[in-house]
Amino acid sequence: MSVRNFRPRRDSRRTITPFQNFLLLAVLTVALGLQIAYPITEGEALRVITIATVYWAAGAMLLHAWFAYGISYALRFLFITFVYALIVEQIGMRTTWPFGDYEYSGTLGYQIYGVPLVVPFAWIMMAHPVFLAARRIAPRWVFLAGGYGLMAWDFFLDPQMVSAERWSWEITGRTVPFQPEIPLSNAFGWLLTGMGLMALLNLLLPKERRSLGASRAVPEFFLAWSWIGGVVANAFFFNRPGIAFFAGTALGLFVLAYFASVRFGRRD
Repeated sequence: MSVRNFRPRRDSRRTITPFQNFLLLAVLTVALGLQIAYPITEGEALRVITIATVYWAAGAMLLHAWFAYGISYALRFLFITFVYALIVEQIGMRTTWPFGDYEYSGTLGYQIYGVPLVVPFAWIMMAHPVFLAARRIAPRWVFLAGGYGLMAWDFFLDPQMVSAERWSWEITGRTVPFQPEIPLSNAFGWLLTGMGLMALLNLLLPKERRSLGASRAVPEFFLAWSWIGGVVANAFFFNRPGIAFFAGTALGLFVLAYFASVRFGRRD
């Protein structure tokens, strides 16, 4: 069956209910509110906000996956991403490959053999919007576009978390531009493991691109928010204009490529 010519069967066409729409927007709003509070919070409240932000944002993305593509899609996405992320993090911590020599502090809550439970949910939080965007940007090269998107997002995440002492690296070689606390190997690790995850998702999740329920507005907004919010936070709150420029450019290329594809590309 051609993906381009796919049409849902008449009985598979459905719309999101008002309650589902309210629930989805409510969960997303909480996640965004927590992110807005992050730069102006400190101490124990900041630690709690850090953890809560990930769970609420991951919850919003999982709800969208469910309401847009069905419960089977959402559960498979959750299982694949959670297990993959946990395995990758376990390997990374024990072998230093491919991210470098790093360790988590005890401030991120419950851990599974040294990896905080919240970490796989951070993968879930960004994997959903990045995966949908990658399928749109490069249908034949989803793994490459998606791996790049996750790496670019991490240019914002890691320096923020290291500054808050959520995790740390042993620096032995070259570092990411404007991020002397992050080894360059971490960027390579994110690109490599991101490509692996995107390849698995593209292989194991349904290929049709049309939403059967909720529109793509929520993951689209969250992707754009992650880009613009990262630039604003680093430029005006964290006093790190270099990261605002470097990470903003890297993720901006991905985000703008997606919206250009939506505006000028094929219709689906």
